[in-house]
Amino acid sequence: MSNYHEPVLLNESIDALIQDKNGVFVDATFGGGGHSSLILQKLGAKGHLFGFDQDEDTLPNVSENENEHFTFVHHNFRYLKRFLRLHGHKAVDGILADLGVSSHQLDDASRGFSFRYDTDLDMRMNQQGDLTAADVLGSYDAEALQSLFSAYGEVRNAKSLALRIVEERSSQPLRRIGDFLQMIQPLIRGNRNRYLAQVFQALRIEVNDEMGALRDFLNDAREVLKPGARLVIISYHSLEDRLVKNFFKAGNFTGEYVKDFYGNIDRPFKVITKKAILPTEEEIHRNPRARSAKMRIAEKK
Repeated sequence: MSNYHEPVLLNESIDALIQDKNGVFVDATFGGGGHSSLILQKLGAKGHLFGFDQDEDTLPNVSENENEHFTFVHHNFRYLKRFLRLHGHKAVDGILADLGVSSHQLDDASRGFSFRYDTDLDMRMNQQGDLTAADVLGSYDAEALQSLFSAYGEVRNAKSLALRIVEERSSQPLRRIGDFLQMIQPLIRGNRNRYLAQVFQALRIEVNDEMGALRDFLNDAREVLKPGARLVIISYHSLEDRLVKNFFKAGNFTGEYVKDFYGNIDRPFKVITKKAILPTEEEIHRNPRARSAKMRIAEKK
């Protein structure tokens, strides 16, 4: 499992998640199975865990956790409620999600998630998905490209970048990462690796509709969690963290409280973490990819 992805904030997240060892839990981002493995170790005789993941590359990891206490769901976590009900569960005792891209996905050159490799501009977490990074770069107009680079990558010169892509792509079709890097080389500002990481993050989020999926997942989680059940989310960039923080605070994505006809404020969660929990320096030293992780915990009222 560590070769696939080292789980971040492992003990902290599982300790926060499990309140009833005989409850039903969800690992919404199964990946290498690291979090799931520890959850299963801590479950009681009547406990059960559902693991969700849309990536086919996770399937070999499932066998390491297969037993009567575990059910794997090979689908995007945005369909949480639908598949839990399909398996006969309308409510659960806790949900964990470790968002973002896995180490395996970044390190597998064929997946196209990293600018370190000259391979196809893919970036699909679900290999059966229709939209690739090459499709985005080849078909989106300048305004749409600028919007996604700015919103999802916080790229400082998003407009210039978008215009260059649109101007150059007719004579230089973008199918491979090497061609893309060569095209945008004159526009790179500041630290090269940081700039490219922001650009690639923006493309990955767009290809996989990650923000839309997160919104759907959070809304479903609110519906299926039992009163007193925990929702534990580990995020890796400010967009995700802001969405999670707002949802925990007010039950919506703006963070603004909503009042009913009588003036009562809708507060569906008790926020356990007033400030996000961060990895220790020891964990960051052991696993540098944990550096940007933030964990937030809420309890359904």
